[in-house]
Amino acid sequence: MNYTLHQLEIFSKVAELKSVTKASEALYLTQPAVSIQLKKFQEQFNMPLFEIVGRKLYITEFGDEIAQAAKRILDEVQAMNYKSKSYHGQLAGKLKIAIVSTAKYAMPYLLSDFIHQHKDVDLIMDVTNKATVVKSLENNEVDFAMVSTRPKNLSIERIELMKNKLFLVGGDEYTGKPHNIPRYGFERLPLIFREHGSATRLAMEQYIAKHELSVYKKMELTSNEAIKQAVIAGLGVSIMPLIGIKNSLNMFELQIIKAKGLPIETTWNLIWLKSKNLSLVAKAFINHIQENKEAIIKEHFGWLEDY
Repeated sequence: MNYTLHQLEIFSKVAELKSVTKASEALYLTQPAVSIQLKKFQEQFNMPLFEIVGRKLYITEFGDEIAQAAKRILDEVQAMNYKSKSYHGQLAGKLKIAIVSTAKYAMPYLLSDFIHQHKDVDLIMDVTNKATVVKSLENNEVDFAMVSTRPKNLSIERIELMKNKLFLVGGDEYTGKPHNIPRYGFERLPLIFREHGSATRLAMEQYIAKHELSVYKKMELTSNEAIKQAVIAGLGVSIMPLIGIKNSLNMFELQIIKAKGLPIETTWNLIWLKSKNLSLVAKAFINHIQENKEAIIKEHFGWLEDY
């Protein structure tokens, strides 16, 4: 056999995405280039690695075993490259972070200078809901997580970052309405919730339970961005994190509706497992956050104090 690392990388990506087109996009290659290398790789085996049924690509059982072996080889090669760079005094390796969806408005600013300073650090960041973030941390799949509600069942270390404020917001039809909405007024509002497993959903449900409110009509969407657009379109109102709606407030697409017990205030935290064997990259990132968080927050999120 005489396959190349390039062919291993292509087959591994095709196996992962189950698509030549998606693999070519992910690898920044043309589709014909991927197809040619995939064909050359297949020719070196007596058994099929994949099959096409209809228009769908399926990896065979044998192909799945080869894909797993390819991934192990590629990981080892990457580790060798990191070690070589580290030997020459460069910080090199992977930084894996899982964040809740609202944290996508903050984490890039906390990462930016660090990633620019260390060109050989590769960032892998998963943006999802709180339940999945906590699961990733618990399974040791990531180095860090950014959450506003700390998991109670995990032994963690943390760095407190900044306040997270959640307000009741509606579309422009609420412009000029009374400053404080009464209880009976709140209970007549069509409410838009995040999906189960979301920290924003939990905060909203806890607020409703605490104030013993009934819900007139409830909708559920799976992202804050989708909820924001739904509120702007007049589908209903929602309790949303302030950090994600600044521009819409400035453009008067959204209006803050004042109500008893609002805003809800939590705190963003960078967290990691106490038992985690931190890499040099992870330790360097902790130092970066501890030394620079106040300046970063002041520069990019000082406006939060105006609300």
